[in-house]
Amino acid sequence: MQPVRIESLDDPRLAAYRNVRDADLRGGESFVAEGRLNVRRLLSGSRFRTRSVFVTEAGFAGIRDALERSAADAPVYLAGQQLMNGVVGYTMHRGCLAEGVRGPEPGFEALLDAERLPRLCVALEDVTNAENVGAIFRNALAFGAGAVLLTPRCVDPLYRRSIRVSMGASLRVPFARTRSWPSELARLRAGGLFVVALATRGARPLSALRLPPVARGAALVVGNEGEGLSEAALAQADVCVSIPMAAGIDSLNAGTATGIALHALAEALRGDA
Repeated sequence: MQPVRIESLDDPRLAAYRNVRDADLRGGESFVAEGRLNVRRLLSGSRFRTRSVFVTEAGFAGIRDALERSAADAPVYLAGQQLMNGVVGYTMHRGCLAEGVRGPEPGFEALLDAERLPRLCVALEDVTNAENVGAIFRNALAFGAGAVLLTPRCVDPLYRRSIRVSMGASLRVPFARTRSWPSELARLRAGGLFVVALATRGARPLSALRLPPVARGAALVVGNEGEGLSEAALAQADVCVSIPMAAGIDSLNAGTATGIALHALAEALRGDA
């Protein structure tokens, strides 16, 4: 494995890394992972193919072992810190980026396959903040959720910021877009999952939640911070729960609330095992 030295800001091989903050808004067939941990996870722990890697000397030293172990046959472009900063459009302290290829996105139907339906999953309704989506994926991985379902308005889990906040979890946890929201929740229920909606108020406390003996798993449904869950989504849930808070506080960050609820569901499922 021999890195290719880059000497020009205009080198066409770096097109994927040019002004990556703006590229976040464009989507496309590829995405950029930023930072050594996330690049390592792209190389070794994800379903996505690595197209190229862009590093400084320090960045290369930090991931060399992962590159040597990886089966990815991707070129490694090496540049000085100033040149890298000029390409990406800001000071890139981490000195390490990689371009991944999206490939075909798993369909919702595949995730509904009874043989592969995870025991715990998360469904997000119109969560449009990239940091919240990243945090939710990080929590999903931490508490054993096997899939995240997204409505069409949800932010892309492969945005650079989503990947960064998720600590690479969005590269590892399967996700799919729903096409007929919220009727898919009824299909999750038909697959044996107990559908739990996370509400901000007027619901039973999370601590009082008990999963019915017939449930083979649970699906946690989460809305955005501004509006919460729609009435249609709430109507599809088996139960609505909320997290009690101090007086005068009406809501939590969506990522934090999801983590608390996933921990409770994971514990409940562990007790039923």
